[in-house]
Parts: sequence; C-alpha cells; structure tokens
Amino acid sequence: MEKIILFTYIGSLLILFTFGSHGFIMIYYYLKHRHKRDDFSGTIENYPMVTIQLPIYNEMYVIERLIKTTCEIDYPKDKLEIQVLDDSTDETVEIVDNIVKEYKLRGFDIQHIHRTDRTGFKAGALKEGLKTAKGEFVAIFDADFIPRKNFLHIVIPFFKDPKIGMVQTRWEHLNRAYSLVTQIQALALDGHFVLEQQVRNKAGYFINFNGTSGVWRKECIFDAGNWEADTLTEDLDLSYRAQLKGWKFKYLTDFTTPSEVPSEINSLKSQQFRWTKGAIETARKMLFRVWAAKLPLKTKIMCTFHLTNNIVFPFILVACLLNMPIVLIKNTGLYDTYFIFMSVFVLAFIASFLFYLYSQKDVYEDWRSRILLFPVFMAGSMGFAINNTKAVFEALINKKSEFVRTPKYGIEGDKDKWQDKKYVHKKFVKFSVVLELIIALYSLACVVVSAVTLQISAIPFQLMYTFGFGLVAYLSIKHVIDTNKKIAENQA
Repeated sequence: MEKIILFTYIGSLLILFTFGSHGFIMIYYYLKHRHKRDDFSGTIENYPMVTIQLPIYNEMYVIERLIKTTCEIDYPKDKLEIQVLDDSTDETVEIVDNIVKEYKLRGFDIQHIHRTDRTGFKAGALKEGLKTAKGEFVAIFDADFIPRKNFLHIVIPFFKDPKIGMVQTRWEHLNRAYSLVTQIQALALDGHFVLEQQVRNKAGYFINFNGTSGVWRKECIFDAGNWEADTLTEDLDLSYRAQLKGWKFKYLTDFTTPSEVPSEINSLKSQQFRWTKGAIETARKMLFRVWAAKLPLKTKIMCTFHLTNNIVFPFILVACLLNMPIVLIKNTGLYDTYFIFMSVFVLAFIASFLFYLYSQKDVYEDWRSRILLFPVFMAGSMGFAINNTKAVFEALINKKSEFVRTPKYGIEGDKDKWQDKKYVHKKFVKFSVVLELIIALYSLACVVVSAVTLQISAIPFQLMYTFGFGLVAYLSIKHVIDTNKKIAENQA
C-alpha cells in the first residue's frame, strides 16, 4: 500500500513537473526573441471595410460604455459596420435598442441583431452576424472591453501580409488594483498575454485568438470552417483550425485593449471553469489533427502543451490529498532514495516563478512590487483545483454544458460595488466550497503532522495548500454573506 501511495504521488509530481518545467522553454524563447518588438510603422493606404462585432448577453451595466467607445474608434464611417449581437433576455435589449437608434441618427452603420434562442451561444451569435457582415475584416470586442480610438489604425496595417488571418492585442486590466482577487488575476493573465502569447508567436508556434480585442480576416474564418459551438472555447478551436489551414497569426504585445477582470470570486470560478473545460474539449477535438498534420515535431509538442496544460489540476488535488500519508511514509525512513529524487521537482516551482517574473518585468516599471504576489497566486491556483478538476473531468467524459457568461458590473475604481448588482445570484454556499474548506483544514493538519515529525521540507507547500484552499473557500463564503446582506438591505 505504501508503494502504491508513493508511486501515485511521484506520478502526480512528474506531471506537475513536466508542465511546470515548460516554463523554462518559454523563458528560453523569450530571452532569444525579446529584442523583437512590435513594428507600428505601417499605415492604412486604402481603407478596407471593417465589421465590428459586439457579442453580448445581459450586459446592462457595461453595454453603453462598449457601444460608445466602439463608435469613437477613429475610422471612416462609410468603411465601418457595427453589429451588436444581442442574445440578452433582460433590460439590456431595450437599452441597446435605444443606444443603437441614437448612433444611427449620428450616421453610424450600426445594427442591433437580437436572438431569442442562443443557439450555439457566443459562437452562434458571431456566426449569425457573419451572414450579413460587409467587412473584409472582422473585429470582436466582448462587453467588458474598451477599444482604443486608434485600434484599427494600429491593427489593420498588419494585414498587408495576405497570409495573416488574425491579429490579437494584449489585454490590459482596468480594475487590477480593485482587490486581491483582481490583482492575482492580472498577474495570472499577464503570464499568458505578456509572455506565452508573445513567445509562441515570435518563435513560430501556434497561438490563439483570445475571444476579444482582436481582428480576423473574414476569408480566414470561412476557410477554417467558421465558428463552431461544440466546445466552450470557440476562440481556441477556430484558432487551431485556421492555423492548421496555413494561416498566420500576429500577436501585439506592445498594444493593449483595456478590460475589466471579474471582481468577485464566483464570477472568476465560473470563468475559470469555462476556460478549463473548453481547453480540454478543444484538445480532445484538435490534438489528433495536430499530430496528423505536416508540422515540425517541436510544433506538435508545443501545441500539445498549449492545449493540455489544464490537465494539471487533478494532479494538484491528488498531490494535496496524499500529503499526509506521504509525510508518514517518509517518517519511516524506508524510502529515503525516492524522497531525494523528489527534491528535483522544486525546479518546476522555480520555472513558474521565473515565467511570471519575466512577464511582469517585460512591460511594467513596478514589476518588483507586482511579482511579490506570486506566492499568493500560486496558492490561489492550488485553491482552484476542485473547481477546475471538475471542469477537466466533464470535458474528458464529453459532458456538455451551456456557455455561462461571466457577469460584468462596470467595476473600474475602488468606489464601485458589485454586491447589489442584478447578476450577482449566488445566494448559497455550494458543496464544492465546503470541500475547499475541508481540504484547507486537512492541509493545516498536514502542516502540524509535518512539524511534529520534523519533516520541515514539506511544510512550505502544505502551507500553500492551506492558504490557497482556505482563501478560495473564505472568499466564496464571504461572497454569499455580502450578497445576502445587500439583498436584505434592499428589501428592507
């Protein structure tokens, strides 16, 4: 039994080590290509027709901001079409209708396309809009984004290369400083947007459209098979189908599109669940095609890492649950050789740290203060293991679920509040939160046992598990309390 536990633990650590050490590869390519910066010297000579699609679903708090900033983009009106792809079922429909009428009177080519069945969710809405889209190019902005006035003047010149099928801009975080939750998210997203996307693109590997703040060549979308709704990450899915067709993507690290990250824990959990499940669904769908394609071996390997990195969450959970028996086994002194070998797995932690360090250092002058959040981020990532493990297994068994949108509240400054907003609907503590609390207490017990048995080397990671699961559980419970309190106040 001891050997079964030991080998299961080592197997889990090996998976985590493999994906964690992938950070060293990212850092290698980053250092190799970091001298290459985005060239914004290109200009628009003959203005092509551009369609801007705004896919929305119940966005009453942010839709006016979105339409307003979209209409403020510096581009000839006669070369710009705006589609508000509205699947809403609440007051948003009327709000959009009134705003669209106002901008039509101002001379904008803007349409309000309202669906009532949500077939295909976001992918279905985008596909529906393409049926009538006039543009040679299609820009997409989600409701929580604020496009800059010069967005098209920056992006469109890159399409002078006829092989470019999509240009993606980097996300910037409007409400990064709002709370600990938003600060951690910003750090996590920067890892992807500052380092991973930049590195993969410059090194010639596949990248993905991030669902928003990018522009597609319409021909590329059709050539790749159009939007499909059989995964929860329709953006990742189409990105791979397009690149397998030979289209090139361009990623802009040095040009950003501001956005609002989720300001409360349940919205973040929902978003992470969708991204995790969708990525694994896309991996099931696309990995065989990738390995069957005529691509260099290293490209296939990098694609595999890219599509399957969320598979680590079940193994994070397994490693956590085996902490107690592993400490007791180690205390017997019978397997010291194995534990000496396991010490190399700390390299994965170092790789992750350097990965996020460079992601901050590349674009922020205050990177030193930002990277101090890394231990909290790592612990928080562990704390999401239950939420994201469920997503992984649902994807692996092909259990389908609807596209659950992330609520947007228009949170930008410290004074903005989400507690009394309409879309805050989690009024009870879910069973998964109870499990998170139990595992936090279990991890704390592991710390005590490790201290008593003098297994000091195990304590730092056990503390991270304790803090991570404890933090996620605490914030989830606090969310319910704050929400119910605000509802009671409004009803009084």
